Amino acid sequence: MEEPENANEGWMLDDDAPVPDDAAAAAPAPWKVLIVDDDVDVHVVTKFSLSNACFMGRRLCFLHAYSGDEAVAVLRSQDDIALVLLDVIMETADAGLKVATRIREELANDLVRVVLRTGQPGQALEHSIILDYDINDFWCKTDLTTRKLFTTVIASLRSYHSLHEARQRVERAESALQEVRGGAQRALEALLAGQSWSGEVALGEPPQAIQVQLRPGAEPDVFSLTGTARLTEKAV
Repeated sequence: MEEPENANEGWMLDDDAPVPDDAAAAAPAPWKVLIVDDDVDVHVVTKFSLSNACFMGRRLCFLHAYSGDEAVAVLRSQDDIALVLLDVIMETADAGLKVATRIREELANDLVRVVLRTGQPGQALEHSIILDYDINDFWCKTDLTTRKLFTTVIASLRSYHSLHEARQRVERAESALQEVRGGAQRALEALLAGQSWSGEVALGEPPQAIQVQLRPGAEPDVFSLTGTARLTEKAV
């Protein structure tokens, strides 16, 4: 794996730069990158090439597996791994492909980015693998220079971050919808019983709390609704 001509072109950090204790304590959690390869040297070279990389203010934390089963065990125990650098040929000729399938199907993990690497490109049909397996990139190790490896890793982390943020937004929306549905059901039950109802519902992104009051009207099918909310700048 080649070294870049200039390792200080904005994407590498200076190892000698002192890090204050308070800054280290407040540092954001690193991105977890799992290296899966039966060749120890590949682990060493990959970690060395990326050891000073930083994305969105977060460094990289490296996890290691040397077989397909080990990789699945690590992924099963840690569901916040952002990227897997996965060798194709390990204990079997298709060990990496089996891991890729198990990640998506057995572990139901569609967030982690999977980059396949092979040292024997002649034994695997790249086009068919990309089409048939849910992976995010495919590289021959001899073509993957330090700079290309860095580019691939950063692109994968950016994709993982975007997907993770999108999933969190969906989960928050679903939670808010459940709260609205629950409040609506309780309000309906109160009105049918001829009682007033008041409560708080959260709407929007970010969620804004709205105080709602419902009162029965003079006729059975009539009610009055009032609500108050204090909108933040972001909501406006």
